[in-house]
Amino acid sequence: MRVALLNPPTYEDFDGGAGSRYQARREVTSFWYPTWLCYPAAMIRDSRVIDAPAERLNLEQTIPLLKDFGFIAMYTTAASASMDIKTAEAIKAAYKDVNIAFVGPHVSILPEETLKATDAIDFVCRREFDYTLKEYAEGRPLGEIDGVSYRSNGKIVHNKEREYIQDLDGLPFVVDIYKRDLNYLNYTIPYLRDPYVSIYTGRGCPAQCIYCLWPQTFTGNVYRVRGVDRVIEEVKLAIEYFPKAREIFFDDDTFTANKARAREIAKRLKPLGITWSTSSRANVDYETLKVLKDSGLRLFLVGYESGNRQILKNMKKGVTLEQAEEFAKNCKRLNIMTHGAFIMGLPEETPETVEESIRFACKVDPDTIQVSLASPYPGTEMYDLCKEKGYLVEDNLVSERGYQKCSVQYPRMSNEDIYNAVAMFYRRFYFRPGYIAKTVWRMLRDKEEAKRLLREGYEFIQFLIRRREAESGKAC
Repeated sequence: MRVALLNPPTYEDFDGGAGSRYQARREVTSFWYPTWLCYPAAMIRDSRVIDAPAERLNLEQTIPLLKDFGFIAMYTTAASASMDIKTAEAIKAAYKDVNIAFVGPHVSILPEETLKATDAIDFVCRREFDYTLKEYAEGRPLGEIDGVSYRSNGKIVHNKEREYIQDLDGLPFVVDIYKRDLNYLNYTIPYLRDPYVSIYTGRGCPAQCIYCLWPQTFTGNVYRVRGVDRVIEEVKLAIEYFPKAREIFFDDDTFTANKARAREIAKRLKPLGITWSTSSRANVDYETLKVLKDSGLRLFLVGYESGNRQILKNMKKGVTLEQAEEFAKNCKRLNIMTHGAFIMGLPEETPETVEESIRFACKVDPDTIQVSLASPYPGTEMYDLCKEKGYLVEDNLVSERGYQKCSVQYPRMSNEDIYNAVAMFYRRFYFRPGYIAKTVWRMLRDKEEAKRLLREGYEFIQFLIRRREAESGKAC
């Protein structure tokens, strides 16, 4: 059968696709590669990846594209599940004989609830689904496939868990599928050079952060890695396939978790003369940072999360404020840019801890920031904690138009106050005279950077306006 791997249509500018860590409408337009769907696509004959959000396709435009496919695997998230279920039902109504599977972290944790939600879903794949989809596409019966949940004789059956893939070098290159099925010029992230190409060098993360969805529900708390030779080979292909790409982004949960390996990859990248960026925890030593910078590293996506010691301890971050400050100083010393991620509404948040986080952000002074609302995803330790203590006050993570909602409240801070803290955080950080002066200087030195920053500034201001309208009830 022909197989479609679908990143389904969602809210306008919704950034909750298969390679994304941020599942809501973003402040500035951004699209991540549907990397998880591209792995099985490369192993299945007659397959096609359809990335509806990046192609700006709505449901009516997407359904005709699925006409000749007998099996459709749809990637879903906790934030988009209700919309994705309606999409599956519409597809079934159009093509009654098609088989539909849901994949992703959300259904890994809630397989039974997902199947009970609609008859349009034939089965779900729990955890890593690369070989699960391959085996089904090759005709293996569901009863013989690990990691699936499905209906049988009126009951829901959960087959045994599929073991995590240990031989990541046995997986194909996703850039082959990017070239075959995607338009790489569609993909843009505000803090990356545009256009960029994203690949994984490993899966999983050894950190124990209680809020983080992926390691707890999908990829595990062990950093499984690809061989350095394979990574470099795929990078070379990306350079060949996508000549206009200005940056490679290594989208591992934490690329620097294995510092010796990170240095080895960096040294092998140096002769290629490329610009690259990646994710990191704020605990990397100066010597490692220098090796990475000397090899073409431009930017780190780094999770600072909070400026309060107790909150960092509550969420098991494993990085101290002192380590984070030292990391920030070393990055500035080496001219490594940083995109700092912060979260409002982590356990026991108060007005005072919000103030500490804002002051800390201004102190470490990343080049750009993102401020998210804490989202207690099912399957995470944070979700269990919030349920146990009665902190969870809202089941829906996003509004009807895709804006992130605050679903938690604490004894000294309501969910409304936490929600409002996000906009305040942004204003306090970005509207500092020193930050504005630094940005103007960057724009004067680089015309392309000026165009990008002006566009992003306009989109950011429009986002704040729309968000304010949503708060006042003018928008959903």
